[in-house]
Amino acid sequence: MSISYTSSPLESWVSNWYLKMNIYKPSDISIHNICKIHRIFYSEKPLPSYSKQNGNFKIISVDSRLSIEKQHEVAFHELCHILRHAGMQGMMPEAFRELQERDARHFTKYASIPHHMISDLDLDSPNIIEQMSSTFKVSQELCVERLLQIKKKTFHSRRGCHGYIS
Repeated sequence: MSISYTSSPLESWVSNWYLKMNIYKPSDISIHNICKIHRIFYSEKPLPSYSKQNGNFKIISVDSRLSIEKQHEVAFHELCHILRHAGMQGMMPEAFRELQERDARHFTKYASIPHHMISDLDLDSPNIIEQMSSTFKVSQELCVERLLQIKKKTFHSRRGCHGYIS
């Protein structure tokens, strides 16, 4: 697929981060391997999901009661907090916490369905949502959000708008 697409700075950061880890295609995306590379202890337990960092000790625990697709999404959300954020959310101003959560939501979309991996997809296929969900192993809801985001950006690129749309 040849589309005009301008990635946001965070999208570019995520794709470059993946490429540095030799993650080129959807089947290369493994939260276990990513955590191993970043020396993050990863576990799945029937408890609410969380991430913590104390010095060099980093942990992500994902609720094993969630579907596999939701576990992937939650893992990326928590990974964003470890890689990109500082501080304890319970101790920070609400506006700063909201900013971190917004960043984590965007990171989750970009890490789950990176822009450097969408070129093989037919975004106009009637089954694109199911195909994306199966290929990237994330929920159809996240695929709908990401597809709308991609289509907005390609539409704006065709119209000559170059502002970032998150």
